[in-house]
Formats: sequence, structure tokens, C-alpha cells
Amino acid sequence: MSNGEKVALVTGAGSGVGKHAAWHLMRAGFSVVFVGRRRDALEAAAAAEKTSGVRTLICPANVADPAAVAGVFQQVRATFGRLDVLFNNAGVNAPGVNLEDLADDQWRNVVDVNLSGVFYCTREAFRIMKAQTPRGGRIINNGSVSAHAPRPNSIAYTATKHAVTGLTKATALDGRIYDIACGQIDIGNADTEMAQRMKSGVPQANGEIAVEAMMDPADVGRAVAMMASLPLEANVQFMTIMATKMPFIGRG
Repeated sequence: MSNGEKVALVTGAGSGVGKHAAWHLMRAGFSVVFVGRRRDALEAAAAAEKTSGVRTLICPANVADPAAVAGVFQQVRATFGRLDVLFNNAGVNAPGVNLEDLADDQWRNVVDVNLSGVFYCTREAFRIMKAQTPRGGRIINNGSVSAHAPRPNSIAYTATKHAVTGLTKATALDGRIYDIACGQIDIGNADTEMAQRMKSGVPQANGEIAVEAMMDPADVGRAVAMMASLPLEANVQFMTIMATKMPFIGRG
């Protein structure tokens, strides 16, 4: 756009990491599209950040629905005329049950949101980014430390986060000819609503239950904004940001 406006879209923007990422993107000068299932949460998140000179757009949608995703990106094109950054952040987990007790619908729900939703959003972002002037943009996928090592009883979540890593690599490769960069941020134990059980103890690989260290999700938001603010000639392909003392590196 001639006015130089930079536009970022964040999925799962009504809470947790998505909310903090949206806020830090606004502080970095991006107008931000807030996408999530609940309009009230999106509106509250957008209203809580008072950065001046940037615009916000509220788009309630379920990323597991490809028609809804297409509608969101049509709104983005109509409102801003371009898209510079997509943060594929929306994600869900399944109950921490034994592998053989995980129900079909629980498995499908995690795959639909964590993997298919990332693809649907990426596909629509490509369609905008390859055709706009200036051409190109950046896609950042929310992986997880589970993209490297599983927790007990987490097969659906772990499988989808490993798959996101493959999606990130394929997107980065296929995006080169369109000046579309793609990277991934793998997060460990951000203190969000989704991770509150860490404070009371979670199963470890040795069968014990242990309380784990947490980190401020604002630091994740700051890291996402840093990745987003790089020139397209540079890319953070993979970043791991985690609570320093969580039992991930080493043997616990």
C-alpha cells in the first residue's frame, strides 16, 4: 500500500500467546487482525492495547473451517489491501488420557485445528502475499517444544506439532519464489490459561508428577514481534523460547 501500513493477522488472538503477540505487533507498528472463536474475547484483547496509529480488525472464525478462513482473508483484503505477517497461533489440546482411550473426535479436533487450520490460513495468506505490491510477506507458525519431544499421553498434540514443523519447512521452500518467508517459534511453558496445570504438577517421562517452571507470555509476544519485524531478506527459521528451568533440555 502506498501509505506504508504493515498488516499482521494473528489466530487465537483472544487469549494467551496470541493476545500478547498481537499487542507486541501493534507496538512494533503493525495494524493487527484479531482472529479467534469468540468475538467478546477478541474485542477485549484489541481494546486492551492502546497503541496509537495502528488499526485493528476483529474477525471471529474457527480456523478448522476452510470457508470461514477464506472469509477472514477476504475481509483483510477488503479492509487493508495487503497482508504482511500471518502468525498461525491457534491451537488446542486433547485430554491427557492413555493413548488407547483417546476418542476419534478428540483426535480429529486437534488435527483439524493444529494442522489443517494452519494450512488453510497459510494457503489464503499465499494468495494475498504473492499478488500484492510490494510482493511477499512472512508466516510464523506456533510449534511447541512438543515438536521435538513428547509429553506422556499427548499423542494428538505431539503429532500435530511435529507436522507443523514439516509444514513450516515446505512453506518456507514454496514461498521463496514469491518472497514469502516462513519460520516457526517453539514455545515451552508460557504462563497462559492453557498451561495452568503446570503449576500444580504434570506427568513426567519417568512416571512422576512434578511442578514445572513457567515464563511470562509477554516474552513470547516480544519474540514473535522481533521475528515479524525482520526484513524479508532475513528469516528466523526456528526459534525455541522456553522457561529456563523447565525439564526439557537434558534428562529432566
